Amino acid sequence: MQRTRINILFNLAINKITGFLANPWRNLSLVFIGFLFGFFVASGVASLFGQRADWDITVALFCLIFVELISIIVYRRPEKNGQLIGLDILNSLKIGFSYGLFLEAMKLNS
Repeated sequence: MQRTRINILFNLAINKITGFLANPWRNLSLVFIGFLFGFFVASGVASLFGQRADWDITVALFCLIFVELISIIVYRRPEKNGQLIGLDILNSLKIGFSYGLFLEAMKLNS
């Protein structure tokens, strides 16, 4: 690419964000926030779409597709040497979502 001002500014911003996320405590906190956000979304999905009985099967299909697509994306990456924080956050979001749905089912005794 050409070295334009916007390209230089974009590369500088990416380098600063990457340097900021290089700290392992920040990585761990972002993964934990992803887990909690997945748990929150699962509680919302279970309470919103659980009220109407006609949406149960459709929403369950979309939840299954969501979880399986994230599993395919995360676990079929070619190498694990270059840890990508985005994929780790996405995987923790999936785990929190699955755990939240499981816990909602246990609360409802179903």
